[in-house]
Amino acid sequence: MLSYLKGKVIHTQRLQNNRIHLVLEVNNLGYDLQITSRHLLELPAYGDTTHIFTHLNVKDDGMTLFGFTSMAERDLFRQLVSVSGIGPQLGMALLDSLNLQELVQAIVSGNTRLLSRTPGVGNKTAERIALELKTKLAEWREQSGLSLQPAAGPVVSVREDVEMTLLALGYTDAEITKALNAVGQSSTLAKTADAEEWIRQAISWLSQ
Repeated sequence: MLSYLKGKVIHTQRLQNNRIHLVLEVNNLGYDLQITSRHLLELPAYGDTTHIFTHLNVKDDGMTLFGFTSMAERDLFRQLVSVSGIGPQLGMALLDSLNLQELVQAIVSGNTRLLSRTPGVGNKTAERIALELKTKLAEWREQSGLSLQPAAGPVVSVREDVEMTLLALGYTDAEITKALNAVGQSSTLAKTADAEEWIRQAISWLSQ
């Protein structure tokens, strides 16, 4: 119904459960939208104009308009809420926990550990998201021309051991993802399922 809105940022407010409320004025009408914390940081100053892509969620107890920074982010949200048990609030939480590239990569590569770090997403839910969307998102990112790094990390069978070891050593998720993508560009390492070798190479890269 509404693809996007272009208007002035009038007001923002952080509500309970980390929900962000935005009032956008469009042609003298104020629209209430829910956006992510990431989106809030990208908004222009009050009174300035911005484009926001939207999704209207209709329920028996009312309607909620969700706002997104791009069409790709909005489309990913719609893919997420198509999964059984994933409502709009959980979809927004996933988009808030990981940026667009990280989230799509986590789903396509089956990185359920990373997905389950989102509050409200348990292991079973993360597995269901990966199972239902892995193929769809792999095709979608190709068709949409979305520029994403190819999966260059360790194979699924050793991924969790590698990531958990690096986390225990004090590295963050972001640092680990960058390191594994970087060292995974090596064709020799990419073919091995040796967790210790992945860990050694990642630590070496992170220590540079």
